[in-house]
Amino acid sequence: VQLQASGGGLVQPGGSLRLSCTVSGSTFSNYAMGWHRQAPGKQRELVARINIAGFQNYADSVKGRFTISRDNAKNTVYLQMNSLKPEDTAVYYCNTGWSSPNYWGQGTEVTVSS
Repeated sequence: VQLQASGGGLVQPGGSLRLSCTVSGSTFSNYAMGWHRQAPGKQRELVARINIAGFQNYADSVKGRFTISRDNAKNTVYLQMNSLKPEDTAVYYCNTGWSSPNYWGQGTEVTVSS
């Protein structure tokens, strides 16, 4: 199973970005999917996840600002990030699985700075 993440970049505070993660090598619709992030000097943390039925779960720090979604026809999970803050700066990783991530993407870097 391979996961390819994209969409990171530099954005000003208050701005938006949409991350994408495309899965190949397996049946995407069989997997719950998630996004984690790791800021410099910090542990990797869960940002959002979505199960195969579309149920979503978010970290408190991103509720109301981030939205996770999936397109099974495109084998892709998205993370729409709005009202970005400097503390959202991190490398974002997509993963398969709900409580026990098993496959990971390579990470895409998000920097929120003026």
